[in-house]
This record gives sequence, C-alpha cells and structure tokens, in this order.
Amino acid sequence: MTSKSPARTALTIVAGAIVFFGGCHKQVAKSTPHPPAATPAAERPTVTLSASPADITKGGSATLTWSSTNASQLSLSPSVGSVSPQGSTKVSPNDSTTYTLTASSAAGSAEASARVTVSLPPTATAAPPNLDELFGQDVKDAFFNYDRADIRSDAREVLTKDGEFLRSYSGVHVVIEGHCDERGSEEYNLALGDRRATAAKNYLVSLGISANQIQTTSVGKERPFCTDQNEACWQQNRRAHFEMNR
Repeated sequence: MTSKSPARTALTIVAGAIVFFGGCHKQVAKSTPHPPAATPAAERPTVTLSASPADITKGGSATLTWSSTNASQLSLSPSVGSVSPQGSTKVSPNDSTTYTLTASSAAGSAEASARVTVSLPPTATAAPPNLDELFGQDVKDAFFNYDRADIRSDAREVLTKDGEFLRSYSGVHVVIEGHCDERGSEEYNLALGDRRATAAKNYLVSLGISANQIQTTSVGKERPFCTDQNEACWQQNRRAHFEMNR
C-alpha cells in the first residue's frame, strides 16, 4: 500500500477546511436607510387687540394694546400702519372708529378688532332766564296824546306784546302807572293818569290777561321821564308805565 506524502496530506486538509468554512459562511443582510424626519408645519398667527377706554369724548384719546404670535408682519388700521408683535399706541379719533389689527405669515393670517366710540361733550346747560331782564326787554310803555286817555294804534301794538309776556309768565304781576306831562294842575293830572292806567289795564284784560295780574296807580306829573320844555319831551311823559309788582 502506497503511503501519501506529507505535503499532499497538508494540501488536502487546507482544501477541506476551505470547503467547510465556506459552506458555513452566512450572508449579512443589507440595512435599509431611514427617511429624513418631516419638518413640522408652520403655525398660523394669532392676534389680540383692545381699546381702553372704549368710549371717549370728542377731543379725548384711547390706548390700543395688542399682542401676537407666529406673525411675520402686523398692520393696524386705520391711520396707524405697521406695528411690532406686541405694543400699544394712543389714538384720538374725531368720530367713532373700529380699529383692525391684521397679522400675517407664510402659514396664513388673522385679524382682531376694537371699537372706540366718540361722543360729543355735554352741552352746557343754559342759565335760566333772568325775569327782570326779560321784563325790561319785552314789556314796553304805551303812550297817549295830549289830554287823552284813549288807546292809540301804536299803543295797541305795544300792549298786545305786553299781553303776550304776561300770558307766558302768568305768575308775574304788574303795576301800571299813569303819567302826564307838566301842563295842568296836580289834581287834574292825577285823574288823567288814573284814566290812562285803567285804559291800558282794560285793553290787556280784553286780550285775555287776568285782571288779578294787574294793578293800577296814578302818578300824574310828579315823576317826569323828561324835563325839557317842548312837545318831544312832554310826549315821553304821557304814558302808561309798567313796573313788575314784587
């Protein structure tokens, strides 16, 4: 029997080992790469706006205050324009105004509004009329011809307006004084003055004025309104003169 050489034997062993270990080798699975993480979606902006005070008097001012999130641009209208993300500003509108704050970004936009109501300042209450002033403005004397006590046409117009005042102010009482010029005796002029005052009262009563509002008296020629010695002056003294009865 022929024996194998040592070299051949070693070669056989090496070849067997290669076959054995080659048969036992396992193939490593290839790894699959993970996709990149998704970028979070941008959030829409939010915005708030308030006015303090919300009601002002014309000429006054209010403060607008706002805040926002996720906004790249903010605009406040009317009249204000671009503003920062948070802040405040004073406004003085002449009329009631609604202010709108608009916030915008790539993700969208948002709005908020605040109204400032403008009112007119209160009207000053007029002082009640001064009755003495009204009486002096509206109640006039009636004039007479020489030595006469009848009511002239111009005196009718005056007395009619006097009656309107007494009708409007029914609580006012008057004294009608009968006056005369300086000619004639004192007694005669006192009687003539009485007739003139009574004639004026009767005319007012005929207009519907209560007789209880009116008293009469005669002054005659004792208290002249004018002291010159001429007809123009004497005419001023021939009158039915009105005084408010206190």
